[in-house]
Formats: sequence, structure tokens, C-alpha cells
Amino acid sequence: MDPKIELLAPGGDVDAIKAAIIAGADAVYCGLDTFNARNRAANISFEELVGIIRLAHQYQCQIFLTLNIVILENEFKSLAKLLSKLVNTTLDGVIVQDIGMFHLLTKHFPTLDIHASTQLTTHNVGQIPFLKKLGASRVNLSRELNLREIAALTATGRENNITTEVFVHGSLCIAFSGLCYSTSASVGNSGNRGRCSQACREEYEITESGHNFPLNIKDNSAFFDLPALIEAGVHSFKVEGRIKGASYVHTVIDSFRKQIDGFLATGELLEDGERLYKVFNRDLTNSFLKGDLNQSMFIDNPRDNSKNHLRDKLTHNGFKSISVVQIHDAEQELQVEKSQIQASVNDKIKHLSIDKLPLALAFSGQLGQPLSITVSTQDFIVGQTQLEDKTFTVQSPSLLTISDDASIDDSAIEKRFKSLNNAEFDLQQFVTDDLAAGLSIPFKELTRLKKQVLLQLNHETPVLPAVELPKLARYPKPETHRPKLSILICDEADIALADFTDADIYFKLPDAYKRGCTKYVDFFKQNPRLIPWFSSVLIGKDFDAALNILEQVQPELIVTNNTGIANRAFELGIKWIAGPFLNTTNSYALLAMQEQFDCHGAFISNEINQNQIKHIARPANFKMLYSIYHPILLMASRQCFFQQSVGCEKPRIDNGCMLSCDKSTSITNLKGDEFAIDKQKAGYPSIYNQDQFLNTEIIEDLAHLFDGFMIDLTNIGAGNKPSPDKVQLIQQFELLLSGQSNVVTSLDNMVPKSTVLQYHNGL
Repeated sequence: MDPKIELLAPGGDVDAIKAAIIAGADAVYCGLDTFNARNRAANISFEELVGIIRLAHQYQCQIFLTLNIVILENEFKSLAKLLSKLVNTTLDGVIVQDIGMFHLLTKHFPTLDIHASTQLTTHNVGQIPFLKKLGASRVNLSRELNLREIAALTATGRENNITTEVFVHGSLCIAFSGLCYSTSASVGNSGNRGRCSQACREEYEITESGHNFPLNIKDNSAFFDLPALIEAGVHSFKVEGRIKGASYVHTVIDSFRKQIDGFLATGELLEDGERLYKVFNRDLTNSFLKGDLNQSMFIDNPRDNSKNHLRDKLTHNGFKSISVVQIHDAEQELQVEKSQIQASVNDKIKHLSIDKLPLALAFSGQLGQPLSITVSTQDFIVGQTQLEDKTFTVQSPSLLTISDDASIDDSAIEKRFKSLNNAEFDLQQFVTDDLAAGLSIPFKELTRLKKQVLLQLNHETPVLPAVELPKLARYPKPETHRPKLSILICDEADIALADFTDADIYFKLPDAYKRGCTKYVDFFKQNPRLIPWFSSVLIGKDFDAALNILEQVQPELIVTNNTGIANRAFELGIKWIAGPFLNTTNSYALLAMQEQFDCHGAFISNEINQNQIKHIARPANFKMLYSIYHPILLMASRQCFFQQSVGCEKPRIDNGCMLSCDKSTSITNLKGDEFAIDKQKAGYPSIYNQDQFLNTEIIEDLAHLFDGFMIDLTNIGAGNKPSPDKVQLIQQFELLLSGQSNVVTSLDNMVPKSTVLQYHNGL
């Protein structure tokens, strides 16, 4: 057992960050007002970040900055400016989702430590070396994993010199993180851009099983599972909650601090966790961690459960019946206690300052003497919470000489030194009383003196210059090549469609496999025209089975939505294409996958619009692809969507559910929008939009950018809607790609319930 563990706290605003620090967090993760996946949090400014880092380091606490969204092509210039400032702070790490940002960081900002966000859906051992090659030093594992799976990934992490981080408390997404498109499909509010509108917490029309909140699950808490997580080798215990306030953060972090320290000291869990119920919660569950996915994970209350817990506690304490007065009094007492918690936290943090450090410069010198600059400021020593006065002097190597034309006067000094008034320092005064008038030294020495001052203010660390990103080479596709059609199937009977087209045919492999499954090895060997298509989520034995297919078949080409499979394909020398669920939105992601993993092409994300697509630069010898017709996945989950919708006779999900269940139903929100719930055999429960995605506009707009367009003929997520004739669909799309735009009307008639809203809205 390695007791060197980290308690990682959320910080949505300055007060919450201060509360986390004073409660004993080893590290805090927070976001700026841009480039982070919690735009509903208050977030902080860059100037505040600099003060926060200084404050945290006084308490031996680290600060990690969340840059955990997908990045659009036109944002890299401003992103580079931000990163150029961040490298000149003492920030301890950045949390990243976008593969292109990994590339940017490792190429141009190698001093910044990179942590892989939970948005990367890391759930199998193959993804760990992939992320290590990208430059990650740490990986935040998917919240859906159980202890055995966490231990396996952590062991692989140790082999690759990469640490693991696990969420131990806070809100749970019912969807796999990074694979939820529930609101980007309608209004462009993508979770991959930090704008999740929490459709899973919404009220729906009452379901057949009698529930109004069929997607709402309880909050996560591993408060009593800390010993098992330590035994599994987890390095960082992460608390969710960047939209929570200071009292919540302090209460949760203080509770976990005491629990961790008590266990490490005595080998026993000493805290009862009761304080966790006195701040916001939706009740608590550890079912993912235990691998026990049962109906009790759901709750028909997406709001604060504190009062309900109090009532339950009164009942369990022996009250056979509780009067209205008793309930009222208890609730009043709880409200008073919450107010006291808030007041106590406010009192504890009120003395913590993130203000800029005062800075004064005193210039002195006489004829024939060097120019001296005495710098007065404050600094801190690690482990001491009080700032100390700091004074130092720098001198010019040249002596001051008489000069009428270019003398060092107040204006010359201010011009060259005013930039020291920055995010770190408040330059309060220039003092020139002891500097004789009409004297000068070479102005290049003034610049050199300024650099010396900066170096000492920056603890002898040189200030790095701003990075100007080189212009990316843009390689066009061969002019003679029309975009080629490809089709996605998952039914063996649909292999017959090959007789009607020369399109590339992708065969979608399942998410789950029977143990020892060899069926698909023979299947692909017998059907060499089929291109294997690997799904996004492959956990445990299912990843092992998918690897076996890849290694035994050794196909010429695959499409994969899973980075673990991508990494193994690269090791085997198999050509691979990044699937649409790798959320590729920029040129730097294409470069990263090509340069580091020999990727041969990528599907561009369907979340972005025409203007966001057209600026993406194709690397040399690289294919750009796009799906123009498919069901719109809103979310996929490891949990069961049927328990709260139509009901299920099984109280919990078992291994047979994944392989044998193939139910479908629907839920309707209070606006009257219906969503199909679909569970294929050997697939994860998923929810789909009521309309199919059909984008014929892109053929006219951007066909010159793409090597191919795909149509999805799997019928997954179609619900009870009739499916168009597949042969006719293929024929119509082939005519469209050949330049016959008049078939658009025919396609619209064949697919009457369709939308192209994502292509218009973008991110």
C-alpha cells in the first residue's frame, strides 16, 4: 500500500478555492473564464489565478488548470497566447481533453505538466500508453469503472510512469463522459465545450414504471471505500463540484481530509460521513465502484436531498411516526446549521489574500557611478503562510555619463519598466530622488537591468518568450478524386449490400463479447472487403476480445473510436482511421494522431459547423471523412435506461444483460420531444434524438475538403420508425456524390424525420 495519495478539490470561484486550501486539499483544480468544461461555474481571471497559485503554494497545495474542452481551429492563436502566459507562472498542471491541445503543449509548451481529463473516457489498459505517448503524466479514469478495473488501469499506469486519478465524491453523469451529445444536437450546448445543460436532470413525462426523472442518478461517494482505492494504487482522490460554493467544498474536503489522515494513521475509518449529507447532495451511492449497477442508483429528486436524508434519519432513529412539527423543527435546525457552516467558512477564509504583490523600484546613481535599481516587494517561503518583505538591488555594468539628449528621466524609466505592473505585481511607485539629472547609460543596459529584475522576481527562472504558432501546411486532396461513399453496417445480412455498390463497407463490432469469443476473427477472414469498426467503450474483457480480433485478423485498415485500439493498431503497423466519436475538431488533432500514431485519416466531428470545419488543415497523405447520415446519439451509459422507463424484472445489471438484452422504448420531455432508448444485443444502453442526421448541404459546401462521406445503415436508434430501403439509399447517395444535386428532394422524402441542426449551430 502506498500512502502517498492526493486529495484533489474543486474550485469554481475564488472563495471555493480558498475554502479547499484551508480545509487541507493537496491540490485544487479550477478554470479560467475560457477554455474549460464548467462554464456554469463562476471561474476566475488570469490575474486571480496568479494570486491563487501563490496562496496555494504557501499552504503546500498545488493548482491545476482545467483546459478540458475540444478546441476549434480559430481558437489556437488565442490559446497559444494564454499558454505563453501560463508557462511563466508556477502552475502545477493543466487538465486536457483535446488531442490537438496535447500536440500543442508537447511541441511548444513542454514545461507544462499535462493531465488527461475524464472527458477522454479512459476505461481500458490500452488507452494508458496512448495518453502517455501524447504527453500525459496523469489520467482521470472514467467514473463508471469498478475497483477491479481501476486496479488494472492503475497497474498499467505504473508500468508507463503515469499516475491515476479517480472521482471519489460529487455528481455523477449517467452518460459516459465525453460521449454525451444530449444538448449539442439541439442547441449546440455541448458537454465537450463545457456547456452541458443537464438533460439527464430534467423532468420527463411520467414513464410506464412511474418515474418523472428517469435519467437522474444519485451522487457518487467513495467515502468508505478509500482503503480499497489506496490498495488499488490510485494516486489522486478527486472531488467533483466546480459549480458548488465554498461551504460545500470546505465541508466535503475537510471530511475527506480527516477520513484519509485517520485511516493512514490508524488503519481504520474514523469518520461517519454524516456531514456530507448536510451540504448539497442527491443522496449518495458507490454502486459504480462496487460494480453493482442496480435500481437504487436512481433518485426522483435532482435537487438537494439534505432534508429528505434528515427525515429518513429521524425514522431510522426509532421514531415510528414523525409529526409535522418535528419535521419542521428538524428542518429549521438543519437550515441554521447550514448557515453556521457558511459563516464559519467565511470566517476562516477572510484573511486569505490573492492580491497582487506590492512592487516599488528606486533608481539611484551619480556621474561616474553605475545605475542602481533597488526593488522592494513581498515573497513567501514554502510552508509559511505569511508573506515576507523582499529587497534586492541590481546595478548596470556601465557608469553613468552626461547626456543632454538621451538622459534617463522619469518618462524613459516608466516606458521600459511599466510592464512590471502585471498579473503578479502591483507596481506602486518609481522613486528617482537619488538619481542625478542629465545622466545616461546605453538603453540596452536598461533592458538588461529589467531582465535581471524579472529574473529575481521570478525566483531565478527565466521568463519564456511568447510562442508564435507557425502556419500549418494545408495539403489538398487530389483534384481528380471525388469524395467516395462508405457505409456502416452491423447486421451480417447486410453484407449483401456489397453487390450494389463499390463503397467502402465498415462493419460495426459490438461493445461486449462472450468470453473467449472467436466468432469475428473467422468472420472478417471470410469477408476481407469488410473494414472493422471498433466502438468507443471497450472495458475489461471486452477490450481483450476486441484486441484479439485486431491481432488475429490483422486487417489492412480499421476505423476505431477507441484510443486503446488505435494504440495497438499503431504497434502492429495496421492502418487506422479515427472514428467520429473521438471528437476531432481541429488540425492539431490530425497532426498528433498522424505524427505519433501513424493515423491515416479521421472523421471530423459532427458537432461542428461549416465555418468551423472549413479552416481545418489536412496533413499530407491524410484522409478527411465525415458522416452525412446517421442516428444522432445523445448519450450512452453503463447503467440501464429501462429500469426507470418501462421497468425491468432484474433488480441489477448482470453480465448477461449486455449480451442478451435488446429492448427499445422512448421517453418524452415536458416540451413534447420524444427520444428513443435503444439497447442492442452486446451494446450499451443508448438514447437517440427523434430525428436522423441528414446533411446533404455539406456536399455542395465542402466536398472539396473531404475524401469520403459515410452513411450509417445499422438502424440502431431508429426506434419504431420505418427504415428506408437500404439499396435505394445507397443509390441516391452515390448519385448525390456524383454531382446530381436533384436527388436531395428524394433523400428528404426517404428520410422524413431528419435534421441538420448541428451543422448549422456548431459549437
